[in-house]
Amino acid sequence: MKVEVSPAELGEKAVLRNLLELYRYDSSEFDGSEIGQGGLYGYDYLDHYWTEADRHPFLIRVDGQLAGFVLVNRHNYLADHHDAHAIAEFFVMRKYRRRGVGEKVAVQIFQLFSGKWEVAELAENLPAQRFWRKVIGRYTRDQYEEVFLDNPHWHGPVINFDGLTESSSEEKSQ
Repeated sequence: MKVEVSPAELGEKAVLRNLLELYRYDSSEFDGSEIGQGGLYGYDYLDHYWTEADRHPFLIRVDGQLAGFVLVNRHNYLADHHDAHAIAEFFVMRKYRRRGVGEKVAVQIFQLFSGKWEVAELAENLPAQRFWRKVIGRYTRDQYEEVFLDNPHWHGPVINFDGLTESSSEEKSQ
């Protein structure tokens, strides 16, 4: 199984918009989002991923087939991490879940951006919490911190850690 993560080009914005609808549908179980009158959830920040330097859209493909997306930005919830990268949205289609795709994608993304990271999960989304603790725990060899926020900006755990470059990740595994 070949897992590829590639930057989403401007011409692929419609593809990402469509995948965001699937993601928002899945997420509505946890965040209570309502579908709009036009039958779509929408995503207010999509256009920003092609106009702001600190936002990065990626598409996921498995064996050449679309399998999801990742949105990376620098919107941080912890006051001392203003320069940290963050997983804004992360979506692997159900067909590809529980096959190691998500972990492979996360590691590829972490290796693209060295430095501090934040990954926040909704308090209600227990599957996401389990996934990120497992993936980040393996990636950092359990060298991460987790705090639970309950404020107007976020309600749920936020995991923060130092990202590794590919070479330092390989050194850790030896």
